Amino acid sequence: MAELRFDDRVAVITGGARGLGRAYALLLAERGARIVVNDVGASMKGEGLDAGPAQQLVDEIKAAGGDAVACTDSVASPAGGKAIIETALDTWGRIDIVIHSAGNVRRGTLKDISYIDFEEVLDVHLRGAFHVVRPAFPRMCAAGYGRIVLTGSINGLYGKANNVNYAISKAGLVGLSHTAAIEGAGEGVKSNVIVPAAVTRMSEGIDVSKFPPMDPELVAPAVAYLAHESCAVTGEMIVAMGGRVARAYLAETPGVFRPTWTVEDVAAEIDHIRDAAEPVVFAPVPQGELDHLLYGFAMARSAGAGQPA
Repeated sequence: MAELRFDDRVAVITGGARGLGRAYALLLAERGARIVVNDVGASMKGEGLDAGPAQQLVDEIKAAGGDAVACTDSVASPAGGKAIIETALDTWGRIDIVIHSAGNVRRGTLKDISYIDFEEVLDVHLRGAFHVVRPAFPRMCAAGYGRIVLTGSINGLYGKANNVNYAISKAGLVGLSHTAAIEGAGEGVKSNVIVPAAVTRMSEGIDVSKFPPMDPELVAPAVAYLAHESCAVTGEMIVAMGGRVARAYLAETPGVFRPTWTVEDVAAEIDHIRDAAEPVVFAPVPQGELDHLLYGFAMARSAGAGQPA
């Protein structure tokens, strides 16, 4: 297969100066993309500002023959998100790729997390994604081309003790990406979620001594593919960690139909209701929501066939 390149493409990468974002920026730049390295240079709690990390990566990309610009606006506000996208537009006149990798961590249990810590994490992960996608999306639609990659998490898929704000944020990103994929389907815009796992600053406090190699560079190729013009999927979740690349997806059991239900009926049928031997999967694009409804309608019609009116 010929090398998949990004010549003339412009990519915004939030949280792009360190960790996973840095690995994405370096790989895309190496393959010809022009990069907006967006990073406020904060601590993992989101505290402090430092323009150094973003500029250092820009200098590194340029020294290797690539093209990049630093941006230290914060994804945590609508104005910051707009400024990030405008950096790409003002510098190169276009926006082709948005990779949202900015993140912070403020751990807390559902019993004791403060509202400040809850909001600070949602502002960066969940609202931050909306703040950059919202100004980029209409530009992409107008151009007839765009690639959006949002950073999910296994915490968003399966939950996580002592990390409720993070889990909620990552779960919410799935809805945002699926919606962008549905609305962008006829506009040349594709959107997917990367579900990564890597040892980065975010791993602080976790015993990683028994982990296999889990460098950010093992995740970057999957993200680059999702950001490439040849990407064949949209509205999906791709897992990448420690050398494993897989697809995560929502599934339902076939379920049980009754024309009426009592509480006792649900109790009696619960094993059949939960039976996942033959899972049903509805792809978000083009019409997963409608397919879900039509499946239920078909069961009702089938159950009612042949019965007197």
